[in-house]
Amino acid sequence: MENIENEKKPKIMVVEDDSFVMDIYQTKLSQEGYEVIQAENGVEAFKKLETKIPDLILLDIIMPYMDGLQMLKKIKLEEKLKNIPVILLTNLSQKENIDEGLGLGAEGYLIKSHFTPSEVLEKIKKYIKK
Repeated sequence: MENIENEKKPKIMVVEDDSFVMDIYQTKLSQEGYEVIQAENGVEAFKKLETKIPDLILLDIIMPYMDGLQMLKKIKLEEKLKNIPVILLTNLSQKENIDEGLGLGAEGYLIKSHFTPSEVLEKIKKYIKK
């Protein structure tokens, strides 16, 4: 029975290379009843996307190996992934990165220093119906 219950939990993939930020989102989202799939970079995230399809992806823009914009481009090219809502996470307020991400199909963006985890949660709830 527990397995069936687990299947109903909305899944959120958090792709973030800062372990402190990751821990904050992991804790907050788990408390709110979400299953959190963690990845430190785009390469690791794509490996996990082979077996787990999340309901939403929180995607850091600045990461090693494959940055968030490269990952977003790849997501939008894959049939089974392209309809997953993606919210960009960034420390940058650089308009060109945000504009590029939105142009590539991101649903929205959050500048990490401007939003508390609770505010991030509110944004997530707009895109996922529990």
